[in-house]
Parts: sequence; C-alpha cells; structure tokens
Amino acid sequence: MSTAAKAIANVLDHEGGYINHPDDPGGETNFGISKRAYPKLDIRNLTQGDAIDIYRRDYWIPIKGDQLPPAVAIYLMDTAVNVGVSRAVRMLQKVVGVVDDGSIGTKTIEAVNAAPNALQLLDAARLAYYRRLPTLVKFGRGWERRAAETFRYAKDVTA
Repeated sequence: MSTAAKAIANVLDHEGGYINHPDDPGGETNFGISKRAYPKLDIRNLTQGDAIDIYRRDYWIPIKGDQLPPAVAIYLMDTAVNVGVSRAVRMLQKVVGVVDDGSIGTKTIEAVNAAPNALQLLDAARLAYYRRLPTLVKFGRGWERRAAETFRYAKDVTA
C-alpha cells in the first residue's frame, strides 16, 4: 500500500460516514468532506470513492506527500483534513523554520527532511492549535485522541 493510500485510509478511519452535527464547525460532512468546503457537492450522497479522489487531489497532492518523509506526510495529511491544507502546511513550516506561506516548495521539503523531529514538532503545533479554539470544550478530546492515534499510526506504518 502506498503512503498516500495509508494516509487516506487513516483519514477515513477517523472521519466515518455522514454527519450533520449542529455544533460542528465543519457542518454537514460525509467521509470528512464538508459542505462548507465543497458547497456544490451533494454531501449526503457522496461515495467513499469520491472522497478518496478529493483527498488525493485536494489534500495529498498540495501537501506534496510523496516528497515528504512518510510519517510526516501521513500526519500532515490528517492535520490538513482536520484544520485545512494551508493552515496545516503553515504549522509544518513554522516548526521546521522556513517561511510559513502555506505552500510546500523545495525549501520546505528540504527543511522537513533535515529535521529528525519534524513529526513530533508538528504534533505539538497541532495540539497547541486545538487548545486555542473556542470549540475545544465540545470537540477537543476527540481531536486530541485523533492526533494521538494518527501520530502512532504514522510512526508504526512507516517503521
């Protein structure tokens, strides 16, 4: 299984199927794909195959997952799905000490590859981000559990 397939499988394990929780900032979602992000999609009838295509096109390719260390790529993918691609990339860029412009280029890839603790630093940045959110009380425990599970998964499947 490719790293992209592992990353997407991890996301799907956490996202599940159709949800329309009134307090969820993502709003109506299916397989983690939200109506807010894709207003023209029929979210209720979205198939898992459609979701996988969206994850590859709109998440995996923009984070340049194939050019990052596999554990970082898997973790970054899940972070991007949860907080947005640009925000997740900026988190990564900040922790590896490059300009945080929200777009992965050569300098970011080189910095991540040179940082043996990039995964741990990204995890800490993600948790710090969650702790600043006003919805932490309602959703924080689940977000923190997801981050921890993804961290372990990323390390285990790439070891």
